[in-house]
Formats: sequence, structure tokens, C-alpha cells
Amino acid sequence: MATVIYPGTFDPITYGHLDIIRRSAVLFSEVIVAVAASPSKKPLFDLEQRVQLVEQSVADMPNVRVIGFADLLANVVQQLDIKAIIRGVRTTTDFEYELQLAHLNRTLTQGVESLFLPPSEQWAYVSSTIVREIYLHGGDVAQFVPPTMLHALSNKAKK
Repeated sequence: MATVIYPGTFDPITYGHLDIIRRSAVLFSEVIVAVAASPSKKPLFDLEQRVQLVEQSVADMPNVRVIGFADLLANVVQQLDIKAIIRGVRTTTDFEYELQLAHLNRTLTQGVESLFLPPSEQWAYVSSTIVREIYLHGGDVAQFVPPTMLHALSNKAKK
């Protein structure tokens, strides 16, 4: 069985992300969750904090490892000798964008494959962007994020 990588900003990590990670961990011997620095997205949490929050959220999954990266994903894939990238797709818009990235990553890495997983139905409408907007407007995000992330968001709101 292969090692796969699941990249993303994970700002915040949601139950939708965890659904994809958990299902991937059943299919592959190792899943590397790669947390992207993504400074252009102006994340709520810095890279180190997001890596820690993701690690805490996947602690019950023994074949999942979390790394942070600020490099081009294709370079990380080559450095780690990864054969496949996992991507969650909720909508046709997601698919079109992810298909472009898949072609680019295959070209830049000389062949890495991208595997698209739809989220389970209950998480099909959840995205980090939507959860972040709800949070920034004072809404309750408890049903969308794991307890460790909810705690971190609560602490951030108090500052």
C-alpha cells in the first residue's frame, strides 16, 4: 500500500477534512496531512499552530502524520517520494479547479496522481472559508470543527 499526501491550509480544520483523512487512512498505509503556510490567504492561525491543531485532531489515527510546508507542493511530493495526492471535492467548481491542479502537479512531478474524494453527505457543504466567516461574524461553529479547534477559536476570540 502507498503513502499519500492530503495538502491544505486547514484554517480551520473541519469535520469535512477529518472525514477525508479518516477515509483515506482506511485505504492507504500512511496519510501525510500537509499543512500549507498559505500566507496569501491570511490564515487565522500561523503555520505552527495549524500543524499542532491538526495533529491533535488526528491523534486517534495511527497511520496519519502531519507536516507543515511553505514550499511548492510538487517539491514536497518529490522530496517525500509520494505517488498520490488526495483532494476533497464538494462541487463541480471544486472539481474544475482541482483538475487543473492535478494536471499541473502531474507535469511538475513527472507523474504524481491526484485522487478526488467527495466528502460524506453530512459535510458536503462545509468549507474552511465558510466556517471562518461564521466564526468572524460571531456565529457558533461547534458543529463544524473538532473540539481542539473550537477551543483554539474560542481562545482567539477572547484576545
